[in-house]
This record gives sequence, structure tokens and C-alpha cells, in this order.
Amino acid sequence: MAYDIRLVKLINGETVIGKWSEDGKTINDPAVLQTVPMQQGVQMMLLPFGYPFEQEICGSISTSHVLYEYTKAPEELKTKYLEAASNLTLSAPGAGNISQLITK
Repeated sequence: MAYDIRLVKLINGETVIGKWSEDGKTINDPAVLQTVPMQQGVQMMLLPFGYPFEQEICGSISTSHVLYEYTKAPEELKTKYLEAASNLTLSAPGAGNISQLITK
């Protein structure tokens, strides 16, 4: 099953990635995308939206709380999200990892 994975900014300022529902009313299994400053730039980290009270990526958010929808999400980010949400490892030839998503 192919999921419609989207990256959005919520009205509270958090950047969230998740599975867009077919009816477009909810984002299922949301994960928060946080940036961690490092000497080389910024590294991105995925956390369950309910962290620290929920350790698994689950739940849903109404799309009425979406302020902005990014036109594209990096494929590496989508892959890492699906791996984190499903506890499976997805691999593709030449695929990078989330640590390569560093901006300077």
C-alpha cells in the first residue's frame, strides 16, 4: 500500500510529517521533525508527535491545524519516516540516510 506522505507546518510552529488521510481531514501517525544544531550545520531528528508520553508514532492531527504544506518532502526523509513508523528497514540502491540532510 502506498501512503500519501506529506510534510506540513502546524499553527503552533511545529514541522510534522505523516500519512495524509484519503478524505484530507487528518494526518495519521504524525512525527515531529526537530532540528539539532551541530558544528557542521543542523541535523534533523524524527520524534513521535506525542513524545515524551508516547514512544511510538501513532495518533492523528486534524488538517484544520495545518498552516503550511510543503510542496516537496525529501525522499530520504519519507523513507526514514516510514521506517520509524513501521519499525521496518527500507532500503534502496544508493539511498542516503537522514544524517545527510544537513544544511549549512
